Parts: sequence; C-alpha cells; structure tokens
Amino acid sequence: MRFAIGATALIAAAVVRADVADDLEDASSSISSAVESATSSAVPKPTFTPTTLKAAFLEQFTDDWESRWKPSHAKKDDKSTEEEWAYIGNWAVEEPSVLNGMVGDKGLVIKDKAAHHAISAKFPKVINNKGKTLVVQYEVKLQNGLECGGAYMKLLQDNKALHAEEFSNASPYIIMFGPDKCGATNKVHFIFRHKNPKTGEYEEKHLKNPPMARIVKTTSLYTLIVKPDNSFEMKIDGESIRNGTLLEDFSPSVNPDKEIDDPKDTKPADWVDEARIPDPEAKKPEDWDEDAPFEIVDTEATKPEDWLEDEPLTVPDPEAEKPEDWDDEEDGDWIPPTVPNPKCEEASGCGKWEPPMKKNPDYKGKWTPEYIDNPAYKGAWAPRKTKNPDYFEDKTPSKFEPMGAIGFEIWTMQNDILFDNIYIGHSVEDAEKLKAETFDLKVAAEKAEEEANAPKEPETPKSPSDLVFKDDPVLYVKEKFNLFIEIAKRDPVEAIKFVPEVAGGLGVLVVTIIAVLASALVGGGAAPSKEQVKDAAKKAKDAAVGAKDKAAEAVATGAEKAQAEVNKRTTRSNAS
Repeated sequence: MRFAIGATALIAAAVVRADVADDLEDASSSISSAVESATSSAVPKPTFTPTTLKAAFLEQFTDDWESRWKPSHAKKDDKSTEEEWAYIGNWAVEEPSVLNGMVGDKGLVIKDKAAHHAISAKFPKVINNKGKTLVVQYEVKLQNGLECGGAYMKLLQDNKALHAEEFSNASPYIIMFGPDKCGATNKVHFIFRHKNPKTGEYEEKHLKNPPMARIVKTTSLYTLIVKPDNSFEMKIDGESIRNGTLLEDFSPSVNPDKEIDDPKDTKPADWVDEARIPDPEAKKPEDWDEDAPFEIVDTEATKPEDWLEDEPLTVPDPEAEKPEDWDDEEDGDWIPPTVPNPKCEEASGCGKWEPPMKKNPDYKGKWTPEYIDNPAYKGAWAPRKTKNPDYFEDKTPSKFEPMGAIGFEIWTMQNDILFDNIYIGHSVEDAEKLKAETFDLKVAAEKAEEEANAPKEPETPKSPSDLVFKDDPVLYVKEKFNLFIEIAKRDPVEAIKFVPEVAGGLGVLVVTIIAVLASALVGGGAAPSKEQVKDAAKKAKDAAVGAKDKAAEAVATGAEKAQAEVNKRTTRSNAS
C-alpha cells in the first residue's frame, strides 16, 4: 500500500512537473512585478492649498481664473513680413500630464504646437514700483521640452490702449522676462523699455549676458528682483544666476555718452598714420636671383638596386572573374580590372625611374626692402570730441513706468508649456514663502518620480549570490527565482540547498501541492485512475498558481520586511 501511494505520487509529480515548472517561472515574473510595484510605489505628493499670501498680483489659476484672464484673437503686427498672423493658439488650465508633483495644482497651459498664443490679465491695481523693490516670479514647466519657442512674460504698460484694445505683440510693455530657446539661442530674457526724457521715444534695453534657460520637464522657477538702487538679481530655482545694475549691464546703455566724435571734424590731407614704411634707401643685392626655381633635380640621386623598371605599376586582378552573363559579341572582349602590382610594394618602386626633386639652395624668391619706422608718422587720427547734444542722465531707471497687466504673447513649436504661481509684488520674503509653499514641495516630488521612472543601467554581478535585495529588489527576485528554477530542473534538493531563500518562500506552495496530492491519492486503497491523476495534477497546478499570487502579494508588502526575512533565512542556511 505504501509502495502504491509512493508510485502514484511519482506518477502525479511527473504529470504536473512541467506545469509546476511553468508556474514557477510565472511566479518569478509575477513576484518581480509585485516587488517593482511595491518599491516604485507612487511617490508621496503634497496636495495643493491656495496660499494666504497677498501681493499686487498673485495667480495660482484657481477655478475662477477665467474671470481674470482673457485670450486674445487679435492680428499680429509683424512688419518684417507681409503675412498676417492671428493668435489662434488655445489655452487651458489643468494639472500637469508629465511629472505631476502636487495633487490638485493647476496651471495655465499652451495647448497647440506651432501656433501664436496670446493671453493677458489686468492687475487689480496699477503697479508702480517707484521707491520700491519689484519682484517678478513664476513657474514654467516644459512638459514636452522646448526646441523652438518662448516661455516668457510681459508686464504691460498702463495706458488707454491697454484697456481699449486686445493684447498683442504691439501692446507696449515695460518688462519682458523669462526663457526663450530656438536652435543655438537659449537664454532668459530680461529686457526693459526706457523712455528718453528728451525725445519721449522708448528704447529696449537688453541684458548683455543673459543666463541659459533650464530645459527640463520638471518645474523651473524664474525670479527677477529689481531694487530702488538700480541693482538687479535673477534666480533660477532659487539659485542666484545673475547680479548687476540697470546702468552698467544693459545694451544699449541707459544714459548716452557725455561727449561724442565731432561730425564736422575731418582728417587733414597731410596726416600721416602709417607707423612703418619700406626703407627707401634699401637696394636689391646684385646676386639676388628672383627667377631661381624653388626646387631642382637631385643630380646626386641614384636608382635603388631593387627598383623594378620593367614591372608595370598595375596588373590585372588575378581574383577577378568574367561575369556569367558577359557576351563577348555584344559586350566586347572582357578585360579584368587592375590592382596595384604587389611586386612594387615589396621593392623601392616600379616603372621608369627618374631622379627626385630637392630644394634649390639658390632660391631666394622675390626681393622686398626691409621696413623701418616712419619718420613722418603722426599717430592714429581720431576726430576731436564735442558735447553730445542728446545727452541726458537718468540716475534711477529702476523707477519703471506704471504697469497695468501681465501677458503671455508666445509662438512655440512645443505645446503643453505650463505657467503657474505667478507673483508680482514688492516683497522678496513673500516670494520666498510662496516658493516654499509651492515650488519646493512639487519639484521634490517631481524629481523623485523622475528618478523612480528613469531606466536603470543594467548591472551584471559576478553571480546571483552577489546580489543585495535593497540595491535592486526586482533584479534580486528575478535572478534568485531563475537560478532556483534552473537548478531544480536538474536536482531539486540541490536547488533548496543552494537557494534557500527561494525554497523558503515557496514552502507554502510545496505544502499545498502535497496536501492536494495526498487528499487525492490516500482517499482509496486502489491505485488512482488516469482521470484521478489528471484531476490531482490540475489541483496541484491551481494550488501552485494561487501560492504564486500569495507569494507575490507577500513580497509587495514592503522591502524592509522582505529584506529581514531574507537575512534570517540566509543566516539559517549559512549555519547549516
């Protein structure tokens, strides 16, 4: 009876062996997926809460944003081309679709590629920064990168047209600030329009050395601070990038030169500005031969002894064969292609020998007199200076003209550019607080998610025994299971000894299979029928799949618990 049960068990094991092996492989894949899901679980993200901070203008694109922002459908005034452009690009307020770092946080999004976009919002009250610090700060998120386009803002001049006409590129602005990239051009604009107190005309002043924009898919924070003493500071992600003054670091300069070249002054006809001249007393030596050639034949050269004068430079290719479809009557006599004569490579050369050329020792070239200092030289001429009739001095260009609105007027090849958390006011401290409430929290979550989703460089350790669970749980599980399966196919006992952590993890699976087999086989004294064996095999297989799912679920409960279990079992294995 004991023999019959044992024999039946062996038969049943043979029937299910292949299926169980397949289930082990499936278990490896499922558990690996579970570990990957557990270890790269959703990165903790903060939830958006509207700020309680106050400013001249503070926009977080809450549900009432449409009451403040107005898309423009005006025609674009472009004098550089005869074509007429319209602002057809659509806008939306939505959460990021790429690396969303804060739950419920929405921003203003450009929705169309290769389109002109324009939208503006008027300030509740005109912003006048005379005697105050001006702080401009906003977030930019390039969800699809930025190959060619802008992501800058404009602070618009407060005038009658601002309240009567649609916003466009022709709307006068006071400050233009933000990133812009197209091809090799990549910079963060800081441009301000300055009024000439004498002519009343406006002129754009461009930062001479603008920093590069951050072209990343995580959120970037751009900050501009202009103080009453004309100093400015630009920050990106809270890091100070540029410092300077409005009077010294912009082109053209705010104030013109006090003196200019006198336009009426001309260089005298007898003015000599040649510092050196050919020596007028120098004469060409009598033995100077200008016609002597640069090279002459080396008459002392002799033909090398191994020179093969009778050998041709090229010979028919001995490996070439006449094509099978070659017709001598139609195509003519077939002539094989030629190749360099191999004999010439072994010798000094082939063919007719001629003596080489050498540099002519008598060659001197064209004669020219030496240069000497010009005794009549008066120096470099420059017109005399005169007072600049257009001179003025503006000591406080930081007193920008009143600003009545903010606008984004952009053409871009990329869509899904997102703007958020716009601060325009006078408090550096409040801007920092807003940064701490929004940018600092979301960018940390964005970078954590980006790092978690980044493809990892595959590492190939010397053997699965070198793997450490906490370094890469997914790779650890896969390699250990694969190693266990490979050894088990040859010697299950050896597999248990060599990979005890997997054997322990599958203990519940083995117990379940044995229980199913025992129930099916011990139930009667006679040998089981073929149908009973198949039924037992099916139950064993189902048990294996169920145990596999439980194992995967168990692994997914957390890396620390799994690591502790592995360490414990490894210790027991080493002790044995």
